[in-house]
Amino acid sequence: MLKSGVIRALGTMSGTSLDGVDAAVIETDGVDIAGFGPTDYRPYSTRERAVLRNALGRWQGDDVAEAALIVEDAHIALMAGFDGVDLAGFHGQTLAHDPGGRGTHQCGNGQRVADALGLPVVWDFRSADVAAGGQGAPLAPFYHFALARWMGADAPVVFLNLGGVGNLTWVDPRRPAPESIGALLAFDTGPANAPINDLMQARLGQSQDADGAVARRGAVHQSIVQAFLTDPYFTRPAPKSLDRDTFAGLGGMISSLSDADAAATLTAIPVAAVKAGIALCPSQPAQVFVTGGGRNNPVMMAMLAAQLPCSVAPVEAAGLDGDMLEAQAFGYLAVRSARGMPISAPAITGVNAPMTGGRLSGAL
Repeated sequence: MLKSGVIRALGTMSGTSLDGVDAAVIETDGVDIAGFGPTDYRPYSTRERAVLRNALGRWQGDDVAEAALIVEDAHIALMAGFDGVDLAGFHGQTLAHDPGGRGTHQCGNGQRVADALGLPVVWDFRSADVAAGGQGAPLAPFYHFALARWMGADAPVVFLNLGGVGNLTWVDPRRPAPESIGALLAFDTGPANAPINDLMQARLGQSQDADGAVARRGAVHQSIVQAFLTDPYFTRPAPKSLDRDTFAGLGGMISSLSDADAAATLTAIPVAAVKAGIALCPSQPAQVFVTGGGRNNPVMMAMLAAQLPCSVAPVEAAGLDGDMLEAQAFGYLAVRSARGMPISAPAITGVNAPMTGGRLSGAL
């Protein structure tokens, strides 16, 4: 049985950017954050990344055995290096996401991970929410609420995650709990790093635009940015979520541009999408804290600072580790799941009522 009070949970995340696996320990009772533990990272090799990329868009029942093995083995190798852990959260790798349609597919068997590590593992975090009519994403907002409390915030703030896909969480830390009415609003803002990474891989054989170096040399084609923003998604009220390849047609919009202009334009588009997202929030936040790989792109960060109506800073400005926030989130959610606490709510995923989720493998 899971002991009461604060425990040490190991969370993992393999995001849509397909760069690798993050792992982080968090000390929590599922409500408050008591402390942060060690972290580690295991990159995917070029071959592994190619296999995972080839599996994108595939569903349960499709042949994803090789991709699943890569995801599971990478996680097991990384997680085995942590000691003194009571519980683990294994997110797996999202291959396809179509709430209201075929559902959601996070590749990777948590039972195999639990058996290999000898640890209780919570996994398949999104399926229950989708089955109940929710979007199944984003799920980090309950953790963002706890972070805002930990930071001592006394006014609404936004956590902006710029991974493969962008998502934001508007948090009012003055509310009593994350599932309280008016405590949270969260949704996917639009594409973030995934189109830039795809461009760099296809044209230059590079996994990313490091430090925004290519974009810095280019000019933003505002006509393309504005044309992209005419998609009704950007004015649709939350909750709403995206698949990594929802906007696959974006590649065609920049196909005739030079490498530099294409990179600059694909850097400006996520910023414009975030600006549209901030306009949908209940009130203007006091500050936007940026996490995910996008915060390491100085060109994207400068564009955000110029476009948003409030101060913008990486989450490190609040004493947090932006590389590990999502991994920590799934450690936190694993504790809540194991204790039967809500991990999603109507204002986040559109599910009808606050609900828990996830499957537990291994003995508590």
